[in-house]
Amino acid sequence: MSIVSLVKSIQDIMRKDVGVDGDAQRISQLAWLLFLKILDDKEQEWELGSDYQSPIPDKYRWSNWAKDAEGITGDTLMTFVNGELFPTLKNLRQIPTPQAQVVASVFGDAYNYMKSGTLLRQVINTIEADLDLNRTEDRHLFGDIYEKILGDLQSAGNAGEYYTPRALTQFVVDMLAPQLGESVLDPACGTGGFLTSVIDALNAQAKTTEDFKTIEKSIHGVEKKPLPHMLAVTNMMLHGIETPSEIRRDNTLAKPLREYEARDELDIIVANPPFGGIEENGIEQNFPAKYRTRETADLFMALIMLRLKPHGRAGVVLPDGFLFGEGVKTTIKEELLQNFNLHTIVRLPKGVFAPYTSINTNVLFFEKGGPTRDIWFFEHPYPAGYKSYSKSKPLTIGEFDLEKEWWGSLKGRENREETRHAWKVSAEEVRARNYNLDFKNPHQEEVIHADPMELLAEYRDLTHQVREAQDALKAELLAALERRA
Repeated sequence: MSIVSLVKSIQDIMRKDVGVDGDAQRISQLAWLLFLKILDDKEQEWELGSDYQSPIPDKYRWSNWAKDAEGITGDTLMTFVNGELFPTLKNLRQIPTPQAQVVASVFGDAYNYMKSGTLLRQVINTIEADLDLNRTEDRHLFGDIYEKILGDLQSAGNAGEYYTPRALTQFVVDMLAPQLGESVLDPACGTGGFLTSVIDALNAQAKTTEDFKTIEKSIHGVEKKPLPHMLAVTNMMLHGIETPSEIRRDNTLAKPLREYEARDELDIIVANPPFGGIEENGIEQNFPAKYRTRETADLFMALIMLRLKPHGRAGVVLPDGFLFGEGVKTTIKEELLQNFNLHTIVRLPKGVFAPYTSINTNVLFFEKGGPTRDIWFFEHPYPAGYKSYSKSKPLTIGEFDLEKEWWGSLKGRENREETRHAWKVSAEEVRARNYNLDFKNPHQEEVIHADPMELLAEYRDLTHQVREAQDALKAELLAALERRA
């Protein structure tokens, strides 16, 4: 069965259940089931030749209540899940081991939406029959099914805010070039897309068991909402992080900035912080007066700048509004140019985050230790024939070959050249514009979209001028012919 067919068959079963309402609930329901299935398969692997001990009591491990296709079902299954399984997993927070805390954090706000034990048994049997992480040929299927779930998030209302296109996360990480032993944080990690790209980059460098342990200790993420946090933890497990205890469920902005110490600084920070969002009352009090705002993206930028190590580097996705915005945004940008090297801004076209938002976005690349002297801009073009991105025509990693060929090495950016997509702006120019970073590509003509009625009037005027010119030319020709006659 294909991944699309498998997910569709599970969702079709859920649609028959009166308790599951909408895509977001179906995704959430499937997420906790998949988490327990993946955890159980992983635990069987970890128990081979090691002293690993599951934090879950035997009765509540997937293999002991879900694996048997002829096992408990109907009302008995619902009573077990709602009355025993969920309370037991939530109470694991009382066990002070990393594994127990991970499971408890995942189930802290998880919910069983399904009301029919018979339909729930059908969903479980479908998952169990078609997926086995311990079968080598099935390992890639988990990644595929997971990506399918993430793709579905894009059309599940506000859930789309947790999904950053994988091509974009891979590009940002490729440009930051993380090295084995460097610490990495995504303070608004969503479903873990940036962090899995980092893990892939580090795994390619790892050669020993100790190297892989180093990677596990290097990856840090924080996510505020339960569904993306659950998906992020599952994502980490699928990418080889045995105990993703550093993927915390929390609001990164809730800790006062004055409480951070040098030990809390990191080598690399990657983020696509929620933009357009407004934080709850009081969160801004955790920040110095100059940064106080309730706009989420601005607060994250202040936090990221604080938590970078000296010479640390960052790649952050931000909307156009940050580039030209004033007030607190101006304060942040002023400090960014004074104390950081904001060396590159990649301007992305509309549609990268569609259908969640059509807002234009940018990736800011900077390093701690300034000041900024020049900022390079690169305008990412649509592929030939595209007017926007869509599900059938998504952003692809191959498109970023343009940037990669132009970029240069970490120490070789001075060799960059202006192209039809790339241009350079001095820090002095930015200061003269009161830190407005919204610079347009000087090598391409700007398309002005005027009011339709104005365009129609202009068209009529031009048409009238053409007719007058034609009539005048016709009169001149007739006069010339008459003279020759």
